[in-house]
Amino acid sequence: MTMTDPIADMLTRIRNASQAGHSYVAVPSSKTKIAIARILKEEGYIQDFAVTRERPQPMIRIWLKYVGDRRQRRPMITGLKRVSKPGCRVYVKRDRIPWVLSGMGIAILSTSKGVMTGQQARRLRVGGELLCYVW
Repeated sequence: MTMTDPIADMLTRIRNASQAGHSYVAVPSSKTKIAIARILKEEGYIQDFAVTRERPQPMIRIWLKYVGDRRQRRPMITGLKRVSKPGCRVYVKRDRIPWVLSGMGIAILSTSKGVMTGQQARRLRVGGELLCYVW
């Protein structure tokens, strides 16, 4: 079965696993998904990620990050939203890159210089496809 939106599938798997309290989640690998996982790690939303060379499809194993003690444990990622979809692509210019929760979250963009956060895109003065919001 073919998947029409693999990035939305990745975000949904992360959202479901974090709400269920799992320690890690595995998603099928692609270059864009690896770049998104790298950004999530750099911004402190996940502990770590690793690409496993399984057959027939390589997988990305993402270790989720939680705050608080055992009983008051809450996931670091409180929300994920897919913005640009295969049926309706959303592109933003460099001066129209949105702020997520007044700077408390991040916007992830696919630009001509690679996948990056909204803040990095503003600094490099580039626009691109608005992939998702994370907060």
